[in-house]
Amino acid sequence: MVRLVLLSVLLLISLLTLFTAPAYYLWLLAVMVGEYGLLFIGGTLIILASGWLTKSRYNALGTCVGMLALALLMLPIVEAYTIAQKLPNQMQRELNLKNLNHEKPFSLLRLFKRDPQSTPKVLTYVTYSDTNLTLDYYAAKTAAKRPCILVVHGGSWSSGDSKQLPELNTILAAKGYQVASINYRLAPKWHNPAPVEDVRAALTYLTSHADELKIDTSQFVLLGRSAGAQIALLAAYTLKNTGIKGVVNFYGPADMVWGYSLPAPKLVMDSRRVMENYLGGTYTQVPKNYKTSSPIEYIDSGSVPTLTIHGANDALVAYEHSRRLNDKLQKNGISHFWLKLPWATHGFDHHLNGPGGQLSSYAVLTFLNGVVPVK
Repeated sequence: MVRLVLLSVLLLISLLTLFTAPAYYLWLLAVMVGEYGLLFIGGTLIILASGWLTKSRYNALGTCVGMLALALLMLPIVEAYTIAQKLPNQMQRELNLKNLNHEKPFSLLRLFKRDPQSTPKVLTYVTYSDTNLTLDYYAAKTAAKRPCILVVHGGSWSSGDSKQLPELNTILAAKGYQVASINYRLAPKWHNPAPVEDVRAALTYLTSHADELKIDTSQFVLLGRSAGAQIALLAAYTLKNTGIKGVVNFYGPADMVWGYSLPAPKLVMDSRRVMENYLGGTYTQVPKNYKTSSPIEYIDSGSVPTLTIHGANDALVAYEHSRRLNDKLQKNGISHFWLKLPWATHGFDHHLNGPGGQLSSYAVLTFLNGVVPVK
């Protein structure tokens, strides 16, 4: 009976690979199930094998339940493998790439590896009357000037910092890119467009210190996650800095007006309150702020190439944001690519050696290799 109960719990957990998590802690569990699935698969196999050691009238039923759980737990790996077979050709075709990424998008062996990390240098990039802002600088090992990736962290515009998810920064620096992960002014004390102004200040600092930091100031790419992706997209489309050659959007809210009209389930996050803190009021009170903070409002024929990465089971930022962004980019003839991950939820890239983490890091490196290649 205990075996059947445990396998039934694992079956319920495995459903998070198919359905969006309905509550905050289930969302956190969904990240684990999708990207650290080997742990759950191993546990399921052990419990299934225990059926050979004990006799119970529930053994057959438990085995059926366990096999179904096992199949669902393996779904992210199977889907990642399937996507990986087509991804290189799709990105080459849709982005018209000349510089190809010859690495494998997905490897079963990488599922067993740990994510890399390195220690960055902390630099103060702007001093305001009421605060100082710093960035974490991951330097490439090079004597020549290299493209620079400016990273904007997530955290609902009110939390998080430049230390968030450093693994990709480490990988990019190892590939020859300079990486600057910035802190920015947070809500509710500061409202939009303060973070975009901080991105501008960071670009100014990096440009003025380009010689010592070995930065090619004609080759910046902005990269953001969640709330940070909204900031990165908005900055990329509005700053009109000729040095910005592209933007990478990890599951960011692109249409703030639409997003306010259809909030996330409150058991997951009070997304309306989050947006009100960032924009200074409700949509009724400050409608202009919602429109001017929506990246899709600024896309035109001169917008920079865009890479979007989003999981279909995102519980915090609706998948619809990326569809709307993709449509607007398509209509304006902007070079773009949307990596769709059917099983993944918000924050799936917490583990870069997981199924979604592998595909997303490959997509980022391939995109960068196309818009700001390391020479």
